[in-house]
Amino acid sequence: MSHRLFSPFQLRSVTFPNRIGVSPMCEYSSQDGFATDWHLVHLGSRAQGGAGLVILEASAVLPEGRISSGDLGIWKDDHIPALQRIVQFIHSQGARAGIQLAHAGRKGSMTPPFAGERLLTAEEGAWTPVAPSAIAFSPDYAVPQALDRSGIDAVIAAFAQGAERALTAGFDLVEIHAAHGYLLHEFLSPLANQRTDSYGGSFENRTRLLLEVIDAVRRVWPAHLPLFVRISASDWAEGGWTIDDSVPLARLLREHGVDLIDCSSGGMVPYAKIPAAPGYQVPFAARIRKEADLPTAAVGMITEPAQANRIIQNGEADLVLLAREMLRDPFWPVHAAAALSEPATWPEQYLRAAPHQSQPRIPVHRPQPE
Repeated sequence: MSHRLFSPFQLRSVTFPNRIGVSPMCEYSSQDGFATDWHLVHLGSRAQGGAGLVILEASAVLPEGRISSGDLGIWKDDHIPALQRIVQFIHSQGARAGIQLAHAGRKGSMTPPFAGERLLTAEEGAWTPVAPSAIAFSPDYAVPQALDRSGIDAVIAAFAQGAERALTAGFDLVEIHAAHGYLLHEFLSPLANQRTDSYGGSFENRTRLLLEVIDAVRRVWPAHLPLFVRISASDWAEGGWTIDDSVPLARLLREHGVDLIDCSSGGMVPYAKIPAAPGYQVPFAARIRKEADLPTAAVGMITEPAQANRIIQNGEADLVLLAREMLRDPFWPVHAAAALSEPATWPEQYLRAAPHQSQPRIPVHRPQPE
């Protein structure tokens, strides 16, 4: 039996060899935003393991757009060569490469989680976070500065410039991060956005910045390459953003040139009540896919091959993006293929350890405009 999880998937000119992707996961292992050998090995090993798509972590489009001092960055041209090296290796393993463009908003200026997850001190290079309104995420976070018109314009320009750098580095797609309580999500949610100007209040106003960012990115990101957006489909909190907001937003995003919605949730407020369980966010991906007529990626506690295949087979999503399970097992895709009795591709250097029906992986080349 052929399992849909291992069928190819095409968006614009990019063909993914299977429906399994590595979800963007912050590694907090950069200095001044630069990718390091850690990123090459971490991401490269997941490409070796058979994922059809590897998405690099939230990469700050401005230095003050970092969550922590250890965040990856794409705010200057000097960042490009190290990213390019990673992309080239991912491609050599037959996978596609994406990068998540991000701005942390009010959740910035922190130490990495494994350094205590506290506010940076002035001596450590602290900065003043920005947000739609001067409302802190929690008492443990800084009170942000509300963005004025010039600040908003700078954010829009920075996302476009980040996309241009991603193009130079050779990425097959960019994903705009509008989830998990970071800046673009903050503008969407009434829990963080209490503005009274054209960027606050109504649904139209709260979605304005995200649409302006998408339009700016699409102007510089080639028409033959896909554009993803990650959203938090629900804040899981009273008075916040909901799936009933996410569906009409997805329809708007489709009209503005977005090719896929990466459906996550939460992150807006620390008191959210999230009913975490295997596949708990899949219904968001399924509803958006059906009602907005737009491809989706499902994320969140997807761990078993049969579970992942069922999501694709049932038409609930077009891709599954795995995070923690990929940390536990970089070769999850080839192990999933074995569990589902599917042929798998392996790095030719590892073929001696592969099942007899396995084939060497074919490197991919960047699609060119038709």
